[in-house]
Amino acid sequence: MAISTSNVFYDLVKASEIPDAHRIEVASFPPEEAGSLEKFQYRQQNAPDLFLGAYLPSSNGRDIIGYICSTLASSENLTHDSMEEHIPSGTSVCIHAVVVSPEYRKKGIALALLKEYITRLEKDHQAGANTYNRILLICHENLRGLYEKAGFEWLGKSDVVHGPEPWYEMRRALSVAPAPPSQPQAQTLPPGIWEALQRSSSRKVPVARLLSVFSNGVDDVSQKEDSDVTNKHDLLCPRGGCGSIILKNGIASLTEHDSVQIDPTTVHSGSSVLPSLPSPGTAIKWWRISPNAMQFENIEVSRTIVLSETSKRIKLLACAECEIGPLGWHEEGSTEFWLAIDRVGYRE
Repeated sequence: MAISTSNVFYDLVKASEIPDAHRIEVASFPPEEAGSLEKFQYRQQNAPDLFLGAYLPSSNGRDIIGYICSTLASSENLTHDSMEEHIPSGTSVCIHAVVVSPEYRKKGIALALLKEYITRLEKDHQAGANTYNRILLICHENLRGLYEKAGFEWLGKSDVVHGPEPWYEMRRALSVAPAPPSQPQAQTLPPGIWEALQRSSSRKVPVARLLSVFSNGVDDVSQKEDSDVTNKHDLLCPRGGCGSIILKNGIASLTEHDSVQIDPTTVHSGSSVLPSLPSPGTAIKWWRISPNAMQFENIEVSRTIVLSETSKRIKLLACAECEIGPLGWHEEGSTEFWLAIDRVGYRE
């Protein structure tokens, strides 16, 4: 099969695929520069959402042919320390390697993998699913052109020493959603516009019906689509008078999952008016949303918290308009978001 970027697909690297990724590392770097298997395992375990693979379909499902792996740092420049330790609260994504297996090089795969990686980070950044501000890396001078094509800025020689050849630092800022264009201060409105704006502002806020008012419970708010059961109605903020649309109908899947303790004492306002959840470990129904926060119409994602009973690292979900929550949760590094079925409203 002829190989091109159109044959390649991208996904997060699983723990079981780390040995294969490491074999590509060993085949691509001299011994003094190649990362150890233990370092690869550390990066995948601690920053799985920053370990992206390039794959080709195969009889086994998929074969990894390249990868990008990173960890987080709090500094704005790469140092020896920032390359060795993962700081979960860091705002700098530190790339350790961008590698394609030798037999698949010079086909544009490395640049396509970089662009995919940047696109994913920027989408999550703009949606509030992460707080990363920049991407940092060091490279040898011969790879400067590759990274400049991906939008990286050349900063000059790095203080990091790793092997006999000098390293150079490059940086790419993660873009934010563009601000709406400013309007002229003095402007005459066309005839009828003011009246239309008044009519628009007086429109009724969507009414959120809670799950408890439906006589058949979850059966009244779900629908069967092929082999999946999805939300029949738009999901709304449960607070009366808000009416913010959180998720359009047909996007979430009804899924059974263990209850999670998502009620810290001070994370979002309004949690006291929401129904309590069963004790952790109790199987309950949730609305599951995947693969990223871009599926939502309106959602606020908190900073990471650590659950005391499981040490699981999660982020809490709340209404982005009125901040009532938590309405659900998202495990750090996962592609799944969970909304409690009785902590959202339903629009008919």
